[in-house]
Amino acid sequence: MIPSAFWSEKLTDMAQQPYPELVTKMTMFIDEELLARVMGLTGLKTKTEAVEFSLREAERKAKLGRLLSKEKLAADEWKESVDPAYDLTALRVAEMPSKNRARRGPR
Repeated sequence: MIPSAFWSEKLTDMAQQPYPELVTKMTMFIDEELLARVMGLTGLKTKTEAVEFSLREAERKAKLGRLLSKEKLAADEWKESVDPAYDLTALRVAEMPSKNRARRGPR
C-alpha cells in the first residue's frame, strides 16, 4: 500500500500545474512524421502545442462546415454580399505596421 503522504505530495504537485482541471494526460499513438510536418509548417515548438493546434483547427473546420451547410447562398447572393468598392490590397497596406512603432511582447 502506498502511504497517504505520497498521495498528498502528488496532489499538491498537481494543484500547482496550470489548469489542472482542464488538462488530461493521455497516451496516444500519433504518426511521428505527420507530427513533425505539422510542427515544421506551423513553427510550433512542442508536440503538445501541435496536438492542441490540430484539435482546435479540426474543431474550427467542423464548425465552419456546419455553419456553411445550414443555408446555401446562390451565386447572385454571394456577389451582392461584397461591396464593389472593396479593395483588399488597399486595406492590407493600411493595416501594415509602422516601421517606427515600439514592439510589444515576444515576436
